[in-house]
Amino acid sequence: MPNRPTDQLFQLIKSLDKAEKRNFKLYAKRNAAGADLKMVQLFDALDKLEEYDEAKLLKHTKSIKKQQLSNIKAHLYKQILNSLRLLKDEGNIDIQLHEQMDHARILFNKGLYMQSLKVLEKIKESSKEHHQVTFWLQALIFEKKIESLYITRSFKNRAELLSKEVEELDDRLVMIGKLSNLALQLYGWYINHGHARNKQEEQSLKTFFTQQLPKHADQQRGFYERMYLYQAYCWYAFILQDLLQYYKYCQRWVDLFEEEPVMKSIETLYYLKGMHNLLNAHFMLRNHQKHALELSKLQKFYTSPICVQQENNQVQAFVHLFTARINQHFMEGSFSKGVVQIAPLEAELEAYASKLDLHRVLVFYYKIACLHFGAGDNATAISYLQKIIHCKTDLRSDLQCYARLLHLIAHYELGNYDILEHLIKSVYRFMAKMESLTVVEEAIFQFLRSSFASTPVKIIPQFAKLHQRLSKLQGSALETRSFMYLDILSWLESKMQSKPVQEIIRQKFLQQQNGK
Repeated sequence: MPNRPTDQLFQLIKSLDKAEKRNFKLYAKRNAAGADLKMVQLFDALDKLEEYDEAKLLKHTKSIKKQQLSNIKAHLYKQILNSLRLLKDEGNIDIQLHEQMDHARILFNKGLYMQSLKVLEKIKESSKEHHQVTFWLQALIFEKKIESLYITRSFKNRAELLSKEVEELDDRLVMIGKLSNLALQLYGWYINHGHARNKQEEQSLKTFFTQQLPKHADQQRGFYERMYLYQAYCWYAFILQDLLQYYKYCQRWVDLFEEEPVMKSIETLYYLKGMHNLLNAHFMLRNHQKHALELSKLQKFYTSPICVQQENNQVQAFVHLFTARINQHFMEGSFSKGVVQIAPLEAELEAYASKLDLHRVLVFYYKIACLHFGAGDNATAISYLQKIIHCKTDLRSDLQCYARLLHLIAHYELGNYDILEHLIKSVYRFMAKMESLTVVEEAIFQFLRSSFASTPVKIIPQFAKLHQRLSKLQGSALETRSFMYLDILSWLESKMQSKPVQEIIRQKFLQQQNGK
């Protein structure tokens, strides 16, 4: 379910809630004449459409000629944004500070310098409280301008103090810029490549990280400096599959927001991302109880005013919440129970289709496929895996590989032996293009090529042999990803014991719980 290409104006109108639509109508009709009347007609027509269709649109707005449509659409788009701008968002610190800065400029232009300085002082206080360094710096620069044009006699050495404060904030912004760049570059590396696949990639990443990490980065005390630093360490550890380090910095990321709760409403998406990564760390380390605890916290936050009042927050919280719920079923071996949740999940996916990135959609498809595979519904698993396989994208080559591998195993489970030989060759060619098949992947393919044609009696010892070989590799850092994407050991055990894979994983989970 990749983002569907559609008209930008249509997307904007469909994103409006009832209050925002009503506000726009009132805003537009204040000067409802000529082009504005046509603009309102166009708004109503677009609002009624289920999907964007220009022919239908022109049919329902006969007063608008085809050659006029582009200009009226552009005008409407701008006016909708203007109407939204007038709706005060008391919870948005950016909008508040922007408004105050506008007031300071208006007062300055009126020659009311002292009043302007009072507003700037409020901006600085609010910016400092909410860690808004850019607004803080803007206010200081504006204050410098006033001091250079108008002698306020506010206190002695004002110019020196302002200059020093500007320099300090400049240094902070440089550090924030470097750390945010590093975090983004590492995240981009993961999205494009997945985890480090060999010693060469591992060393290359370590060199890059060491060179790009700013001096004294670990000594920074500002909120954004620490947040981006923890993000960078998170992605770095995750790519290297150092799960304990990954967990350590995910926890620090979330703890940062717990230390300063006000930032949850300002940087909500980063808080949600931190929660997602912390849950992911607990999932990969099989910390079931801690995962359940953090999942409960995320569920509570999902229904909080911060999330409910902002659609973007709601969408992202939904993504992370459902991901965590599915992972919980993976840990517990409750695949059949998890399958029941897929229908409401897909309904939400459809509703949020235009707001979800392709990477996230592909991850959902893989997780849904794994749920069905674990529940024994291999045919449905195949249908979801094919959505990934047939998707034309360069994103997440590792996910593309494991989708094909699971797709192959699902066909084996269904007894589709007539196509297995072809599929094995096809999947091997695809994975070989990565030029760095892991030892686990190589072992799996050796097994596939030699054993899938064996009789049921002869193949059981082969399952056991492969299981023994792979078990020895489970602790290897570079092999971690193979076990993260596909619980191949549990599947092999299910074949050796003639039990459903769901039962095998469930037994392991219960044993782990009883052992604690």
